[in-house]
Amino acid sequence: MGFTMGMGLNLLLLLAMVATNMLSLYHLSSSLQSHTPAPTSQQVPSHLIHQLNTIRATINHLTRVHPSPPSSTTPTTPPPDLLLLSHLSPIPSSCHHYPHMLYTYMNYTPFSLCPPDSDNLAESLILRGCHPLPRRRCFSSTPQKFPSSLPSNPFALNLPSSTINWEKYSCKNFDCLNKLNTYLGFDNKIESSRFTGYKSELDLPISQLIQISKTQNSILRLAIDVGGGTGTFAAHMKSYNVTVITTTMNLGAPYNEMIALRGLIPLHTPLQQRFPIFDGVVDLVRCGHAVNRWIPVTVMEFLFYDVDRVLRGGGHFWLDRFFSKGSDLERVYGPLIQKLGYRKVKWATADKTDSSGLKNGEVYLTALLQKPMTRSSI
Repeated sequence: MGFTMGMGLNLLLLLAMVATNMLSLYHLSSSLQSHTPAPTSQQVPSHLIHQLNTIRATINHLTRVHPSPPSSTTPTTPPPDLLLLSHLSPIPSSCHHYPHMLYTYMNYTPFSLCPPDSDNLAESLILRGCHPLPRRRCFSSTPQKFPSSLPSNPFALNLPSSTINWEKYSCKNFDCLNKLNTYLGFDNKIESSRFTGYKSELDLPISQLIQISKTQNSILRLAIDVGGGTGTFAAHMKSYNVTVITTTMNLGAPYNEMIALRGLIPLHTPLQQRFPIFDGVVDLVRCGHAVNRWIPVTVMEFLFYDVDRVLRGGGHFWLDRFFSKGSDLERVYGPLIQKLGYRKVKWATADKTDSSGLKNGEVYLTALLQKPMTRSSI
């Protein structure tokens, strides 16, 4: 009798597991219909290419104009570890919009080396909203030689490139990156002078930022740098005993690795992702070139209100050289910023004089805004 009941219970559990797996398979096999991508021919300055790639990928995700075609090597069924993980923790819904990419990413041999990401598949998924990526049970590759010590100076000229795994990058050292473009953020000779001088009204030197905080009796200890490249702002603020977390993507160059090499904290997080920071605990949020008119207005509005969420009362929001068309700044972005109800500490505009700026009538805005100390519910 007990044996019969045990067999019946096992059979019931087996049927439940099969049904669950079939539902998961059906759910994970769904995909979006393809849409025809709209061509873009906007010319942009070379030193903004890496940030604009982030924006374009974000727009592609939000408008769904660039679903990647499946390749002949793409698994046609969900890999076993993906099915297993789906029962253990939730997988972001956007991941299911790109099953061919998701299946390829999760198609690996457990408990062995992770497959090389030569096609930058992980970031492609992240930029399409599949974030955080599903966990995998494989070992990440590491550089063959790692030094026993690293420079304590984040602007040291001899930062060792051997700490970085260059396999998935076209360049294999910092010299190669600097020859391609000296403004990518990997040349410490140039980066050491950023945020230190005052050449126009658009500049806000760190010394002035610190002085403003002192004058307003505002504490400045914790900050977020949104789209902060190689972490140069965080590196300068470190000397003022201010901890800055930098959000960045790699986009063909080791931005996250460079930040870590400087002894700083990188967050591999796209612009459309909610900050993984608790409410009201940050003193300053800076948004640089990565936040500009390439972001859809509604997405930017959500971003600004997420900034408000993490800022404490009296904290500062710094828009550093935000650019847009001059007419849009007055008609769209100015009112959008004013809806936050922040006090204007600094508000400076200037014409964007490169080829793209002259062609499109673009302007720069540098704004330092202070969040109200208290808010009352209506």
